[in-house]
Amino acid sequence: MKNRTLRILPFMLVISFAIGFTLPGLQASASQLPYETFYKDGFGQLVKTQAAYIPGRIIGYNEDIPVQDENADSGRPAKLQLNQPKDIFVDKQDHIYIADTGNNRIVHLDDEGAYIREITVSESPLKRPSGVFVDKNGVIYVADTGNNRIVRLDADGKLLKSFGRPESAYIPESFKYDPINLVVDKRGFLYVTTLGAYQGLVQLDPEGNFVSFFGPNQVAFSLFDAFKRFVYTREMYQRELKKLPGAIANATIDDNGFIYTVTKEIQTGQIKKLNIVGLDQLEGKSDFAELQTDRSYGEYIHYWQRDVSPQLSDITVDAAGNITVVDTVWNIISQYDTNGNLLFFWGGDVITATSKTGVVKTPAAIAGNSKGELLVLDSTNNLIQALRPSEFGELVHKANALTQEGRYEESEPLWNEVRRLNAQYSPALIGLAKAAYKKEDYKRAEELFYQAGVVGGYSESFWQNRLIWFQKRFGLLMNIAIGFGILYLIWARVSRRLRPKKGWGFRFRLKSSLVERLKHVFYLMKHPIDGFYAIRYEGKADFASSLILLALAVAAFGYMQSGTSFMFNPAIHVGVDLLPLTVQFVGIWLGWVISNYLISSLLRGEGRFRDVFFSSSYALFPIILIGIPVTLLSNTLTLNELAIFNFLKLTIFVWIALLTIWMVQGIHNYTFIEALFIILLSLLTLVIIIILIFIFISLSIELVNFIYSLYQEVFIR
Repeated sequence: MKNRTLRILPFMLVISFAIGFTLPGLQASASQLPYETFYKDGFGQLVKTQAAYIPGRIIGYNEDIPVQDENADSGRPAKLQLNQPKDIFVDKQDHIYIADTGNNRIVHLDDEGAYIREITVSESPLKRPSGVFVDKNGVIYVADTGNNRIVRLDADGKLLKSFGRPESAYIPESFKYDPINLVVDKRGFLYVTTLGAYQGLVQLDPEGNFVSFFGPNQVAFSLFDAFKRFVYTREMYQRELKKLPGAIANATIDDNGFIYTVTKEIQTGQIKKLNIVGLDQLEGKSDFAELQTDRSYGEYIHYWQRDVSPQLSDITVDAAGNITVVDTVWNIISQYDTNGNLLFFWGGDVITATSKTGVVKTPAAIAGNSKGELLVLDSTNNLIQALRPSEFGELVHKANALTQEGRYEESEPLWNEVRRLNAQYSPALIGLAKAAYKKEDYKRAEELFYQAGVVGGYSESFWQNRLIWFQKRFGLLMNIAIGFGILYLIWARVSRRLRPKKGWGFRFRLKSSLVERLKHVFYLMKHPIDGFYAIRYEGKADFASSLILLALAVAAFGYMQSGTSFMFNPAIHVGVDLLPLTVQFVGIWLGWVISNYLISSLLRGEGRFRDVFFSSSYALFPIILIGIPVTLLSNTLTLNELAIFNFLKLTIFVWIALLTIWMVQGIHNYTFIEALFIILLSLLTLVIIIILIFIFISLSIELVNFIYSLYQEVFIR
């Protein structure tokens, strides 16, 4: 027995050493990825997550190819050398087709990346092909950019048809036809991406005849553009530089026939999911649609990357509808679900002198296969980086697919596991909230939607909870209302009988001048012009009452900003910093007082500075009178009552605007038209004052920096 133990002991030591040697290596490889993965919620907060994809393999680098030259040395097989490849396509068998632009060919690889053949179209050679597409029958379409055409080849690479520039009266003569990519639908219709074409995709029928421009982007239209259109003459407007929409950079198509386009420029609709008539199916579908009114795609990791906008170059869609795009500026890959909700984005710092597995220097194109891998074409290193989904990524994809299909209860255990792995990952909270809503656990759904920052889901859950609350207490509320009604009738009858005779009783009246001046605000609300006139000529206001009303208005404004319901003010989810808002409010108000006094003094206004100061404080009373109740009311409303909330808020601004007009009339003795003119001049003066303040601050900072630099030069060095 002893000898047997001695024989086993060395064997166990070897196994232990092997395990100890192997496990640290595996842990290091998992923790030392060449990039970090992030998620960004609807409020723009960056959350670090586990890697969704990890480096898998490299394809197309030093790949052996058969030697076709009989005189070549058979002992040294040739190598596949890509040259500035521009596009990649994966067919239903996971075979890979590469548009090898620099070598004027299409390279065909199998599902493992092994070389099969090259396609050059000997009967009509390709010239700088930039795009490739293969349909379910194996028919190959190539965007032959150098020859300004599309070619259709059979499965063997033989030329079937060539599509040159389409002829149509609907295509302007200035249109430049440089096809760089294409997709083909089930009917055989072609959708061609043309370099720099702002009109959209060129849609051709199976015979190459022009059908229409498909899915164009819209021109961004600002208020300044509307002003120019209203003021400029036709000749002046024609001399303006034309504002053109962004050109589509690339496109892809999914199994359901939806066409996805991507545009480089940051704009609304940067990624589109177009149906057969060209309508975007992503617009308004995001869980954060209420927050992201100007939704743009393409993410950045570091704050300094905001200075240079992402440039999205290609897009791919997997079987579950998840959308993945690549950014050629920051080399960031971003992935969204079928409704445009962000799932992950990742990218690594690229060092020109070195190469890392999984890091792409210049992403030219992206595609996916049936294994869930992402194949990213690197046009600088002339290879394909294959990224395979991690366990965390697969878990998220599976849970999200169930959620998108409406199978919320089945997705719940998966989302619970995701949340266990990363408690800050918002899609897990959203998935669990939808599952709770499906099970009619509306309280939990409301809490989870709030944590995730989803306004729409929170509103629906709150509405259900409010309905249940009213149903449970309807009888009690009706009894209370009836009881108050009976008490009111009894009190009205008894009070008439117990009313003292004329001359009896006591009268108590506050003689405080401050209270009287504060009470004047209620008279002013009923008779605004007379009320402001009384402030000017009868001394119905002073500094104490004005400062009290100003302080109350500032407090009411702060309460409106921080106390409004999450549904109507989502900013409270991440916290509201009241100090800068308060400084802005008081600064603008004080600037108005100064500018109005200056303008009215120049244009025969009768009001003194203190009159403008007092009256402007009293004119803020609607913020106190309406703002606080509206803020309280907002916590009982849902998005379905948004019109009521907006109307009440609008009432505040309209009332203050009218009081301002009547104030200028009352204290300066202007007519209504004159008051409007003075207000416009005062606002213009206020803008000038703000600009001068910014200039003064900027110059002061520059002066301080100059003095500090001079101090360093003279005294320190």
